[in-house]
Amino acid sequence: MEPTNLPLFYKKPVALNSENHSAVTIAKSTNGFTFAAGAHNVIIAGIEFYEACREYPIVFTAQGADKIIPVALLGVEAQENLFVDSSNGVWLGNYIPAYVRRYPFINSEGEDQKSVVFIDEEYDGINKDGGQSLFENGEPTEYLKQAMALLEDYYGQMKSTEALSQHLKQLDLFKSMDANIQLTDGRSFNLKGLLVVDEEKLQRLEKNLVDELFRTGILGLVYAHLISLKNISRLMELKAARQ
Repeated sequence: MEPTNLPLFYKKPVALNSENHSAVTIAKSTNGFTFAAGAHNVIIAGIEFYEACREYPIVFTAQGADKIIPVALLGVEAQENLFVDSSNGVWLGNYIPAYVRRYPFINSEGEDQKSVVFIDEEYDGINKDGGQSLFENGEPTEYLKQAMALLEDYYGQMKSTEALSQHLKQLDLFKSMDANIQLTDGRSFNLKGLLVVDEEKLQRLEKNLVDELFRTGILGLVYAHLISLKNISRLMELKAARQ
């Protein structure tokens, strides 16, 4: 059993179980975050906005006809992550999105609607010296329990984030945005297909709708998103420094 349409980073995810993975250990990758070096953006949960908005542009993107999700922009070209040093795999930002931190683990809803934990068997930290055991006497170790807790929290937060995006869509607050990035050396890049909250529409909302956004915490997240757009200039700086 594998998640359909393999998610970003994952090459060979398999369901964890105490029988097949009783002797498996997990260590930090010797290549750092190079597994994410080709990630132009990553999905982030609403709860991450306040940290992420300090470093990354947060925008929204349509997934199919009905679904809209927020992502942190990490590059200005496809398959480019300006926040990973390709020479040593070091993450260049202070805040590392949860989508990245959870790797090599991921969870998916099974047929019985229970969460199933997967591990990417292509992860280069599997069975390396000094690795952490996943199971002991057939039960998850503390290390695996912590990883599973992160997965469950992230899964729940993303459900809430999908509801947040849907609410903003219902209020017709999204608008399309194309960002044209011009570097001093003459290079130019165009970011297309982005959705952002229309601040003018937000300001024209009826008071009772604004009050509801405030009470539910959505309004604060919206302004964190709007503030984050200033970080497009940081992407420009990182891109200019990378020849």
